[in-house]
Amino acid sequence: MAYATINPYTGETLKTFPEATDQEVQTALTEAYDAFKSWRHTPFAERAKIMTAAANILRRDIDKYSKLLTLEMGKIYAEAKAETILSAEIFEYYAKNAEELLKAEKLPVADPKEGEAVLIHQPQGIVFAIEPWNFPFYQIARIIAPQLSAGNTVILKHASNVPQCAAAFDDLMKEAGLPKGGFRNLYAARHHTETILKDPRVCGVALTGSEGAGAVVAGIAAQALKKSTMELGGSDAFLVLDDADLEKTAKWAAFGRHWNAGQVCVSAKRLIVADAVYDRFVELYKAEVAKLIPGDPMDPKTTLAPLSSQKAADDLKAQVEEAKKHGAVVEAIGPSVPEKGAFFQPLLMTNLHENNEARLWEFFGPVTQLYRAKDDADAIRIANDSPFGLGGSVFTKDTQRGVKVAEQIYTGMVYINHPTMVKADLPFGGVARSGYGRELIGLGIKEFVNHKLIDVVDIDAPF
Repeated sequence: MAYATINPYTGETLKTFPEATDQEVQTALTEAYDAFKSWRHTPFAERAKIMTAAANILRRDIDKYSKLLTLEMGKIYAEAKAETILSAEIFEYYAKNAEELLKAEKLPVADPKEGEAVLIHQPQGIVFAIEPWNFPFYQIARIIAPQLSAGNTVILKHASNVPQCAAAFDDLMKEAGLPKGGFRNLYAARHHTETILKDPRVCGVALTGSEGAGAVVAGIAAQALKKSTMELGGSDAFLVLDDADLEKTAKWAAFGRHWNAGQVCVSAKRLIVADAVYDRFVELYKAEVAKLIPGDPMDPKTTLAPLSSQKAADDLKAQVEEAKKHGAVVEAIGPSVPEKGAFFQPLLMTNLHENNEARLWEFFGPVTQLYRAKDDADAIRIANDSPFGLGGSVFTKDTQRGVKVAEQIYTGMVYINHPTMVKADLPFGGVARSGYGRELIGLGIKEFVNHKLIDVVDIDAPF
């Protein structure tokens, strides 16, 4: 697996990086565990200073960091800046809240006379993070900020097409004052995954990526009896009820499907629209998508970025052709995209009936699946007809009705009148084939800690 920076807009290979050697992997493990032995005893106040420093550096050098995102995976520059700020906010969240989130919990006991039971949360060692390319900084920040704050150390294996983004976070944490070994980017080869996970100094693995990668890594972790969290694919349902504000909803739908060029696990991939407003909504949605402007992601006028690579565009095209063989009807929306760069024409896909298995696929790019629903119950049925269970949205003027519908959608997250989003102070994660475990807030910081019971019992208490 070659680590290389290939500009998705120009197709130019700008820089390549050699894979780590076996010795470099062993050195990284040793340094990370040596750092853990002291870092786990570091006061929360000291950890918070480093998290705050990392956030301040990201804000101070926002242009430097954001340009790397655009250069390596083609993200629109405005979105790259938003991701950099989001990463800073995650560091700031844990700097402020980590100590409170991990404070000892006094447990209620049946007979207080017998003693006192307390649950404490202790770090366990090295966390191995395997992260994807679509949000190169956010994906790192949402694992290292909580895990470093908890007292663990982290080794990162990032996606092969964002090596400079990965290295930038290595430099970031060093500048922020993190001790050597606390965080290490490693250009690991695939076979190193098993080596790292089976090392006794590693307490678990956090992976964000495809179902296939998740299944392999989760299997290795299980064999090694290691904890794993899996943030995998998604095919989020975007429900438009018959009382929705159609103009505003269409704008949100176009944004929800096409931000980051549609390369988001929580993109609004399946639009499920009430029959009564279907025709009008589709008309409005097409008009909104047609307004997207493809072009240089550094140009402020650009609103549709290229995909992350030409291979990503080719793979998506092949998937669409396969869906057509299964009966899907595909319609191009908006003006033609440039031939230069890894652009992909926005498409609208219909005729995804129960006998068409393409309805179960995740399309990672600007391909919109469209469904007509008879009523709320039918919309819920269609939403749940998916192997995924990550996020979802319900649009309605009656928020109580929206909440009632949301409660019946089998996912980890549902937003009312907003596409599924990511924030520093909200949990993230799914169910079913979208994975397991949670990132961010108190749920994320507690994924790789030992929840240890200490029970002080009166010596004369009965057994």
